[in-house]
Amino acid sequence: MFTSKRIVVIAAAALAACASLQPAPGKPPAFGAAVSAEEIARFDISIPPSGAGLPKGGGTAKQGAAVYAAKCLACHGEKGAGKPADPLAGGIGSLATARPVRTVGSYWPYATTLFDYVRRAMPITNPLSLTDDEVYAVSAYVLFLNGIVGEDQVMNAQTLPQVKMPNRDGFVSDWPPRARN
Repeated sequence: MFTSKRIVVIAAAALAACASLQPAPGKPPAFGAAVSAEEIARFDISIPPSGAGLPKGGGTAKQGAAVYAAKCLACHGEKGAGKPADPLAGGIGSLATARPVRTVGSYWPYATTLFDYVRRAMPITNPLSLTDDEVYAVSAYVLFLNGIVGEDQVMNAQTLPQVKMPNRDGFVSDWPPRARN
């Protein structure tokens, strides 16, 4: 039988063991470990709707089709149709219906959010592994699948923030936060 004192000792030992682990190269440090300004900068990769902070590089839907086939198709299906993961394409105009289809094209308000999410979280088995050019290309491909950009249109730091998503006006923004009365 475990007493509360024994549980505390086990938990403290587990925390101490975790704190002493060294992170693998390219991975975040262990919980509670001190981090340098360089490490923080490496993971401070958020891209706001304005596109501020988008990296150099670029890509087209044609280039993105190859990246998608190699790194996205297994989860998101042929042409972004879904299965086993959520669909990425289709559903435009369905949000006000009884069966809304939430995809990048129907739901997401900003193309920059697509770039941010793909760069940070995809592929699910190896996040942060795509180059900036691959992320731009896959973003262009997903936007193309939704009929939002042309197949040869280059997505980069200048063009991506200018993409008008079909549901851009479907959200109410409170950014930056305002003082409330």
